[in-house]
Amino acid sequence: MVRVGLVGGSGLEKLNIIENTRETEVSTPYGPPSSSLYTGQIGPCEVVILSRHGREHTIPPTQVNNRANISAFKELNCSYIIATTACGSLQEEIRRGDLVIPDQFIDFTRRRHLTFYEMFEPGKMMHAAMADPFSEFLRNLLIEGATELGLPVHPKGTVVTIEGPRFSTRAESQMFRVLGADIINMSIAPEAILAFEAGIPYAVVALSTDYDAWKTDETPVTWNEVVEVFNENVKHIIRLLTHVINQIKA
Repeated sequence: MVRVGLVGGSGLEKLNIIENTRETEVSTPYGPPSSSLYTGQIGPCEVVILSRHGREHTIPPTQVNNRANISAFKELNCSYIIATTACGSLQEEIRRGDLVIPDQFIDFTRRRHLTFYEMFEPGKMMHAAMADPFSEFLRNLLIEGATELGLPVHPKGTVVTIEGPRFSTRAESQMFRVLGADIINMSIAPEAILAFEAGIPYAVVALSTDYDAWKTDETPVTWNEVVEVFNENVKHIIRLLTHVINQIKA
């Protein structure tokens, strides 16, 4: 049976998207993951859910133990990982409530563990070739699924991951637009890098909740706005995840 890991913001495990739910504690060489993991069933697949910021959203982005989280999915033999995230839009055409399936990232983090390799074995220099960091197989399933369900989806985009927990200044927001970023968040780059190193195909469903700080005709993003828009549209993510996971075969 195929096992799919789902990683997202706090509360994903509370949305009753899996059947026969059981809680699993996992220890890893990198310490404990952000939360215990919930395992259950969606269609033909076993699903493992992990809350990126802890069960009560108490872990700031910089302090998320990404190595432990990805290692936990590896130890539970997950064949795929699908991540969900809220994001800010850096482009006019990506509206609040739209879904984006990124195909590229720009990493602007600076205080996080970004690799499993703290030392190379003699003769084994592990420089990951990450020209295309996200799984095309999963991305295509997500794009096709969103289209079939009639959801507002952008089939590609570049996500820039910043350190946080603060939001961008207007100058930073404009800079990221100049660099070619389409959306912005505080989570994806470390996860994508580590999943790639772990050999687990990984893709992202990003939900646009705001316009960051670049639009001078709008109030800059606030946390309350992010939560409000995400909660209004999370049903679309749940429909998409359920649809896509039902398409994954052994």
